[in-house]
Amino acid sequence: MKTVSEVSRLSGVSVRALHHYDAIGLLKPTQVTEAGYRLYDGAALRRLQLILLFRSLQFPLREIRTILDSPDFDPAEALGQQIRLLELRRQHLDALIRLARNLQKKGVEHMDFQAFQTEDLDQYAQEVRARWGATATYGEYKEKMKHQTDAVRREAEQALMAQFTELGALRRLPPEDPAVQRALDALQAFLTAHYFQCTDEIFQGLGQMYAGDPRMQQSIDRAGGQGTAAFVRSAIAARRA
Repeated sequence: MKTVSEVSRLSGVSVRALHHYDAIGLLKPTQVTEAGYRLYDGAALRRLQLILLFRSLQFPLREIRTILDSPDFDPAEALGQQIRLLELRRQHLDALIRLARNLQKKGVEHMDFQAFQTEDLDQYAQEVRARWGATATYGEYKEKMKHQTDAVRREAEQALMAQFTELGALRRLPPEDPAVQRALDALQAFLTAHYFQCTDEIFQGLGQMYAGDPRMQQSIDRAGGQGTAAFVRSAIAARRA
């Protein structure tokens, strides 16, 4: 067992931050002595290591807690995902270094904004969030499906595809257009009514999956026309702007 001060020296995380992690349920001490001292065992230190890896990838503390507390959380799978995210970040940093060196050689008038693009990194991070953050949502979905007949499920699926048909008809408009955003409101409300509580966070993750999962993309594009899945992702992302 290690004291909070020892964990702080070992990890570089301040004692104050460790107290905060305890308060929000992110990293609870293994034991609190009668004198009020926090003690941490090996399992707690392994959890802290995962927390710090996710923090280095700029995941908010609330999301890290959701991921680590997911009932089917697999540390080995998560580590593989963290490695991939770190590789993508390294590629991004390498591109920024190349840009800076080119500017140094050619002068600051030289323009190249490609190095600032982080779409691949952002999309993969969103997929990680969706993988571990929607477990409770998936359970809600499974529970609803259990009480529906095949006919009711087919009817809901057809109605869902009709939502994408409507969105596809709007794909020539800017993603932030009010008509597009109203259609998204209807889609989010439909998902909540028929499948699961579709929060804004979950909706953002779905947007990435719609365009990132080949089967989803094909189904959505079949309903709304080529490019509908990508358009829906962009339109959902525009809500954050």
